[in-house]
Amino acid sequence: MSEFISVERHDRVSVVKIDRPAAKNALTQDMYGAMADALYEADESKDIRAVLLTSDGELFTAGNDLRDFQKGPSEGESQVGRFLAAIRDVNVPFIIAVNGPSIGVGLTMLLHADLVIAGDRATFKAPFAQIGVVPEAGSSILLPQAVGMAWANDILLTGRALTAQEALSIGLISRVYPDGDLATEAMKLATQVSQMPPNALLESKKLIRAGRDAIIAQMEKEMVAFGNQLRSSEFKEAATAFFEKRAPVFD
Repeated sequence: MSEFISVERHDRVSVVKIDRPAAKNALTQDMYGAMADALYEADESKDIRAVLLTSDGELFTAGNDLRDFQKGPSEGESQVGRFLAAIRDVNVPFIIAVNGPSIGVGLTMLLHADLVIAGDRATFKAPFAQIGVVPEAGSSILLPQAVGMAWANDILLTGRALTAQEALSIGLISRVYPDGDLATEAMKLATQVSQMPPNALLESKKLIRAGRDAIIAQMEKEMVAFGNQLRSSEFKEAATAFFEKRAPVFD
């Protein structure tokens, strides 16, 4: 378990919290692994009926920790891959409460959640192309399905940032609350879901998420392309420029 991921039990709700505010809640391989563990453990438990993922600090997450990912793909089982498979495959109802800016995978993971709510100061941005990589988490197929091709292109190709109200209006999220009320409302929603008939929820999820094979195949293609880009000169230049606080120059 990563020191930057906490897991707490509240009755039948497992609350998984990203807790690395000093680094804008940027995600490392270890953090992905810890979140995957928490999701799989909740899914295997007979007592947990809902998982709520949120974070501490001013951001939900700044996305991948670039220093961690600059090292290139790790040997052995990818913790990112484990996490993405977990959010795609878990049967337990999965809720995300976005408490601030949500960048990169912070946006694309939402596409696998059953319910997504946000505080009114939340923003959403997927700057993959800008940093020399490609969409991931199945977003190249799920985002157009969720919000339409025009919005998906604007988000994924230009890195356009959305406000909470914009995200609500296009269907990326389903509810917006005043920021100070988000934690209370998120727990209220998770508790409500945890008290519903579990088999009815399970069967409903199966029906709603038809077409899983196509998503798995697309995620595998994305991971290959993402890994190739991590080794590319484009990503190296984008990451170097980011740390040097300058504009990147691409050939």
